[in-house]
Order: sequence, then structure tokens, then C-alpha cells
Amino acid sequence: MQVKTLTRPPLRGRAVTGALGLALLGAGLPATIADPASDGLSRFHRQTVRWSRCVGVDMPPDLECGKVTVPLDYARPGAATLDLALARYRATGGSRGSVVLNFGGPGGSGVDELAAGGKEFMQLTNGYDVVSFDPRGVGRSSPVTCGPATAEIMKATDPDRELTDPRAALRILRDASAQCAAHSGPVLRHMGTVDAARDLDVMRRALGDDRLNYLGFSYGTRLGAVYAARFPRAVGRMVLDGVDTLTEPPSAQGLAGARGQQIALDHFLDWCVRDVACPFGRDARTARGAVVRLVASLDADPVPSAFGEPFSGQDLVGAIGQALYSRQLWPSLERALGQLLDDGDTRGLEGFTSGGVIFPVRTAPPPAPRAAGAGLTDPEDVPLDNMPSALMAVNCADDPDRPTTGQVTRSLGELRRRYEEASPVFGRYRLTQVLMCHGRPRGTDYIRERVKHVDTPRMLLVGTRGDPATPYRWTEETARRLGPSAVVLDNRGEGHTGYASSKCVRRKVDDFLLYGSLPSGGSSSCGPEDDNR
Repeated sequence: MQVKTLTRPPLRGRAVTGALGLALLGAGLPATIADPASDGLSRFHRQTVRWSRCVGVDMPPDLECGKVTVPLDYARPGAATLDLALARYRATGGSRGSVVLNFGGPGGSGVDELAAGGKEFMQLTNGYDVVSFDPRGVGRSSPVTCGPATAEIMKATDPDRELTDPRAALRILRDASAQCAAHSGPVLRHMGTVDAARDLDVMRRALGDDRLNYLGFSYGTRLGAVYAARFPRAVGRMVLDGVDTLTEPPSAQGLAGARGQQIALDHFLDWCVRDVACPFGRDARTARGAVVRLVASLDADPVPSAFGEPFSGQDLVGAIGQALYSRQLWPSLERALGQLLDDGDTRGLEGFTSGGVIFPVRTAPPPAPRAAGAGLTDPEDVPLDNMPSALMAVNCADDPDRPTTGQVTRSLGELRRRYEEASPVFGRYRLTQVLMCHGRPRGTDYIRERVKHVDTPRMLLVGTRGDPATPYRWTEETARRLGPSAVVLDNRGEGHTGYASSKCVRRKVDDFLLYGSLPSGGSSSCGPEDDNR
């Protein structure tokens, strides 16, 4: 999932389609943490962060920026290095250290997100410096790019195109993966959550913290879980909100995503038909059928968009999917759908994606790959396609499955049936997720095989029942996998993640991070927020 999981959905432009769119108590521990795998890392562990006021437009005056240096390759810590960009809001009173935030993605800039939405975390500055960062390959931290191949990847995974010739699409993706490697430089070979977790531990030490206090959203929960498995004795107070799967391959993740989005759409329509202004009438079953027919009609006969390009059924599906990430957007989605049905006006729906990333086809060659150790990247030099390029790089590095062209071709018909059965609206849109990693090197099996039965202080896992991106069952499955340390907070609400949308969730998370408060009986719950139509 993409970066802004808290105050807005993971917005994206129309061009970002298919596979591209795709998301603890410290008591009893010793004062210093011995890491048996730290050989050769002492020079990185001795560094401290030098903070100064952040430079750039839209940077809050009280936000400070810094950097930390990490090995490019942890198997060769004496060789090349990378600089990672950090940002923080300082504690308003006495500080007990830092709480590190990861907003999701993979591929989202934590520095930008903290600058844009950091005020939501000011309660935490009562005890902590609130810190976020650009992971390796992201934003200012040696950003990866696929260059001109981005356009080819988008074309191969565009849900507007039926996968009648999957071999051709796979051939395009295989050629594009080589271009991604050529344009990204050496960092692409060393991306993935296992490396990011090791970076996080170097960061912890540079911040001067004996233990990592952490709040991760969506993909950030995967990063937190890997850190807990890799550095269990360094875990402080850890919260995972919008819990990602640790075991399912991309095909199963896409299927779960389609099912989750369909459930969220059903919940939206149940809400909509209670309003006289609902464009689909007053009966929920009729409304569900009307949405399916509307998507099919626009796929067969697109209407002109505000920019003159055709607006298809799959464009409608993408816009609806973005709006479902936050219950606060439901009234706007209702109005936008009414505008489309009444006047053929797509502007309201396009507004759900206009804040995303739109990648023009480059007329000039992309910049040369940055050498390792070249320092932080200037914000204006971050490639336009960095976010989806990083998303693919990390997700593929985390996944060991590489079905052959023949296997994909043979299974596609059955997969299409299962996806459309999971969601008659979102199934086709999500199907191309199964192609995402074709042509890339095989990823690690560490997450599936070794991230389980962690021996850490208790950690808080937040699952939202109406989450369209990370289904609630993933919270339950991950909690069982992590073992007795995991405590589940059941948020009976809507939208992706719970911290921003539920006052109850926010209060419980803040109380845990600030005071170590957890329910004495283990798991707890938050009811749905009041309906403030």
C-alpha cells in the first residue's frame, strides 16, 4: 500500500495501474543490546544524527532533518555505503527517546509524510521525538527508477487491456526489469524488507535508543514484524496498524485485496442507500448490481474525461478503490458518482486520483544511476516513477515465488475466475498483480520461513474490520504467527488503518506508546465511530 495511509488514501494517477498500483514493554531487558550479527558494523553503530532545520518548500519550520549512513550490502559492510534521509519533531518536554514511524508503501517517503501529516502525532511528542525516514531506494535515499521502462510496465499491466496474450505482457515485463536494474544502480540489488530492518537498527542506535519504539502502518507492519524477528531483544513498544500478510504470495494478496475492496464497497453502498441523494436508489442489492453494470458500460463505451482522454470502467474502479481507503471520503464519493450518472462529469472521480503520481513519457534519457555513497538526493531530482519502482523492488525482493511463463499462462483462466468471484467490480483490476515480479531475481524466503514465534515484549496489532487493503484476517493470522507477544486491537470501523479514523484506536495506541498501557486480558476492541453524515 502506498504511503499516505492516515489522512488520505494512497492516491495515484490514472497511469499507475494494475501491478504498479499495488500496500512490548521494555521492562526486564538489559540496558545495552548485544547483536551477534554486528561484526563489521561498529563504525555504523557509533554514528550520531546531526539535526538541522529542513530545507525546502512546504517544510514546517519546526521539522528537523538529518541522515544516517548504512552499508549498501550488509554482507560487505566495509564496502559501499548509502545515506538515508531522516526527519523529526522534537519532544515538547522531557524525551525518553524516539518513536519511529513508517507510513506504508512500500515506496513512500517518510520525510514527506511527516512534513505533510506530522501534526497528527503531536500527542506523542509529550514523551518522544517523532521520527520518520526515507527507506533505501526511496525519496532522498538513493531513489530507484525504471526510466522509460515505466511506460512499458504500465502498458503491460493496464487493466483496460484484457490479458488475452499473457506471454506478450510477460515478455515486456521481463525486458523492463532489466531496464529497471540499469537505471537504478547498485541499490536495487539490495532492497527489500530484510535490509530495511537492518537499516532500522542502525538508525535506532544512531538516535541513541536502547530499544526501538515503533509505529508502522500497512507495509510498515511488515517492516516492524521483520525487525521483531531479526532483533527481538531490541524491541521496545511496537504498534502495527493495518497488518500486512507475512505468508501469502502476490496472487493471493491480490485476491484478498479484491475481496477486501468488495466488502468495503458493499459497506459504502449500505451507507449510501440510506441517503435520499444516493445515485443508486434506496436498495443495497440493486445498488450493487448498478455499480457492476456501470463499470461494464464504461469499459465498453468510455466517456471523455476532464482532460479529453477516455474514462473507462477500470478508471472508475480505480477511483472508487482510492475513495474507499477512508470513510471520511464516502460523502465525496457519493457526490462524484452522482455527477457521473447525471451529467457524464468525471471530474469528481478524477479528484480521487489527481493527487497521485502521473508519469509522462520521457523525451530525454533519465539521469545516470547514482553511485553508492553519493549522499542524499535533492528532492527535485527524485525520479517521477520512484514510488512504484520502489514498491515493485521491495515486494519482489520479499517474495520467493517466480512462476514461469507457462505456469502463469496455464493458471490465468482459473485465477481470473477466482478474482471475479471475489469481486465482480475489483477482480479484473487486481488480476495483473500476479505478473508484478516476472523477470526479477528470486526474492528471500526469510519472511515466510523465519518471521514467527518472536520472543519480544508485547506488541499491539491493530486490525480494522472494513479495511479494503489489509483484510482483518491478516491481523489475526499475523498475531498467531508472531505468538503470545502479539496483542490484537479489533477496530470495528471502516477504511485503511485505524489511527487516523478512530479516536478510540488513537487513544489506545498513544496510551500504549506513551505509558505502556495494554488491556489486562489481552486483546481489546473499538466500536465503529458515530455516523456523522
